[in-house]
Amino acid sequence: MSVLEARGLAKSYGSTPVFSGIDLCLQAGELVALLGESGSGKSTLLNCLAGLDEPSAGSVRLAGADMAALNEGQRALLRRQHLGFVFQAFHVLPHLTVAANVGLPLLLLKRPDPQRVQEMLVAVGLGDLAARMPRQLSGGQLQRVAIARALVHRPALVLADEPTGNLDARNASAVLDLLLEQVHAQGSACLLVTHSERAAARADRCVQLSEQGIAEHRIAEHPRTGHPFTDKQVLA
Repeated sequence: MSVLEARGLAKSYGSTPVFSGIDLCLQAGELVALLGESGSGKSTLLNCLAGLDEPSAGSVRLAGADMAALNEGQRALLRRQHLGFVFQAFHVLPHLTVAANVGLPLLLLKRPDPQRVQEMLVAVGLGDLAARMPRQLSGGQLQRVAIARALVHRPALVLADEPTGNLDARNASAVLDLLLEQVHAQGSACLLVTHSERAAARADRCVQLSEQGIAEHRIAEHPRTGHPFTDKQVLA
């Protein structure tokens, strides 16, 4: 089942194109790594897929809903129900405790669950820091708070913008384990922006973003399937 489907997606600022011709489909239960040079528009693409930015052309369907057919309030509700977003800059609320930040998606959905919040904090290695304020945490700890918040409400789709960029190797591996568990065990889909070949190698698929669209980009033999990774095979 398709969780996310983008067709003919394009974004430009004035006469300057960022990307065009994006055809991308994410199925329930798969993690897709999104690769691309710095400045290629990966973060902009995530924002367009989430309905946070308006594409210049094309369509996006999330959980079966056509983003273009929704008003901003309806888009916000769709995101709240079905999307978990790990932002590169964390966007942790400074006046809330760690637990309150992680529990915010559940609170907005009017189904607070302190036990679920604590489970997620333990899963990202922050089980004893629930009462801390964000200013008391390191950058890597803030990243893990953001990841726990994105996963706590069991979203259908996770968009993760460099979620391991501020983590050491051990914590980066633990976060990837958590994302893979969410995707494979709970039937979510995840689009993971990364510059890490180690992270990309654990994905079910890797795709490369350029101005011309998206192409398949395999960097090695897949560690689970054993299938060789192909290069520059345009996605249908």
